[in-house]
Amino acid sequence: MRTSLNINNIFRKRTVVIRRLSNHRKKKESSEKNISEITNQGQLILDATCASADISYPNDLGILDRARKKSEQIIDSLYETNQEKSGPKPRTYRNIAKKDYLLVAKCRRPSRKKRRKGIRKQLQYLKRNLSHIDHLIERGALLESLSKKQYKNLLVITEIYRQQSCMYSEKKQRVDDRIVNLSQPHIRPIVRGKAGKSVEFGAKLSVIALRKYVRTLSESSIDTFSYCFKCF
Repeated sequence: MRTSLNINNIFRKRTVVIRRLSNHRKKKESSEKNISEITNQGQLILDATCASADISYPNDLGILDRARKKSEQIIDSLYETNQEKSGPKPRTYRNIAKKDYLLVAKCRRPSRKKRRKGIRKQLQYLKRNLSHIDHLIERGALLESLSKKQYKNLLVITEIYRQQSCMYSEKKQRVDDRIVNLSQPHIRPIVRGKAGKSVEFGAKLSVIALRKYVRTLSESSIDTFSYCFKCF
């Protein structure tokens, strides 16, 4: 009896193994058949686009002029809150600075020498205004007296002065994380190479088109990136 039971157990184990092998072969054959039946699903198109921001086309001279005007408003606000301790109001030479800006801005095609001269003057006016702000704070003016927008502008103006002075001294046309708009400092220039618009300003998006359907990828960035690497 014991020998017969052992033989039955052996046969049962063998039959289980054989069934598993047969099921595995069937699954493998069905998967290979499905792969062979796959046909061309159409054309896959990858492209990048830009969500253009509603800003005027920036230039270094115009950015410095707007930053200078904002710094003059900040000086006025700080001085009004602390007139007794601040002493005489700092001179900003805003009328002369405006004339120097218009002298270059009104030219249709200013020379490189004239444009650099205008940028240098605006940098000097902006540097003087920032030093006036520091002196007012040292004499007791509080940054809390500024509104949130003015405080944000002060931080952006400081960074604009650093970037523009760096480009002017090194005679460069680019700098990392360049600010092109005072009210929207997060916007970055994106070179597209188009005939009408060689440079656009805004967020860059990767787009994929499959089976005549356009689907925007989840990846988007203010800074430039290679959309081919983002898709795969």
